Amino acid sequence: MADSIEHMLDRVSASPVLWNGLRRLAENNFAGEKALIEQVLAPFAQESTHRFLDLGCGTGELSPCFPARQYVGVDIAPGYIRFAHQHYPAHFAVMSGTNLAFPAHCFDSALILGVLHHLNDDLAWTMMHELERVLRPDALVLVMEDIPPPDRRNPAGHVLHWLDRGGFIRSDAEYVDLFGAGFTLVQRSTMRSGICDYGVYVLRRCN
Repeated sequence: MADSIEHMLDRVSASPVLWNGLRRLAENNFAGEKALIEQVLAPFAQESTHRFLDLGCGTGELSPCFPARQYVGVDIAPGYIRFAHQHYPAHFAVMSGTNLAFPAHCFDSALILGVLHHLNDDLAWTMMHELERVLRPDALVLVMEDIPPPDRRNPAGHVLHWLDRGGFIRSDAEYVDLFGAGFTLVQRSTMRSGICDYGVYVLRRCN
C-alpha cells in the first residue's frame, strides 16, 4: 500500500499541472506564502534595480509576486522550469542551489520556499553558502520551510508530511542551525497555509 502511494505521488509530482493543483488545494492557493512575500520582499520592488532570486522556484507559481524584469527563478527540475517558461514572463533557469551559476553579490534579496527539507545537512549548508555568495551585503532572505505540525488537531497536516517528497523536515531550532554564520536571524515565526505548517525565517546577509 505504501509503495503504491509513493508511486502515485511520484507521478503527481512529475506533472507540473497536477502538482500545482495538489499544492493549491493543500495550501489554500498559497495565501499565507503570498501574504508574507507581500510583507517582507515586495516593498523592495519599488527599486527598479533590485534583483530577486527565487531559489527552488518549482513551477514559477509565486513569480507573479515580483516584477518580471527583476526576478530570477531557479530549480533543479527541468519539467518545472519548462512549465514556468510557458506560463510566466520572468526569467527561469535549470540550476542546482548548491552550484549557482551567478557571479558574487548579484542579487539583493531571495526567497526559499520548501527547499531545505529536501536536502540533507551537508547539501543544505552548501546551498546556504552559495546563497551567501550571490547575495549582496545586507540582503534579506525570506525562508519558509515545512516543520512538524505543532497542533495534534491538524491530522491532515500530519498525513501530508508523511506523504511529503522531502525526507528532511526539521524542527525550528534545526533550521536555524543550518543558516550558518553568513546570515543574521532577523525574525522567526510559524505559519499555517491551508493544512501545511511552516517555520518562517527572515535572514539578513552579513557584511
